[in-house]
Amino acid sequence: MARFRRFVVSDRSMEPTLVEGQGLVAWRDRSARPGQLRCLEHPERPGFWLVKRVESVDGASMTVRSDNQQVASVDSRRFGPVVVDGSYRVVLRIPRRWM
Repeated sequence: MARFRRFVVSDRSMEPTLVEGQGLVAWRDRSARPGQLRCLEHPERPGFWLVKRVESVDGASMTVRSDNQQVASVDSRRFGPVVVDGSYRVVLRIPRRWM
């Protein structure tokens, strides 16, 4: 698994923090903390990645949520806690105008 990965935000679930079309650079990190932005593979759709905010951490698992509660979104309220291992911590947000 790569240490760094690039992602592109593709919906409105993290507005106003992140906007559709914005780029992200993320670092594979096995220690999550509440408040971090993390990219993680959807637990029910292999190969489909999500970006969410860590709400809580319990050992090797974390609960993640969307920032924008005004739109229908998929997070731990639907699929429950997810494992931290294999997720990436967002370390750089690239403005949409540079994409």
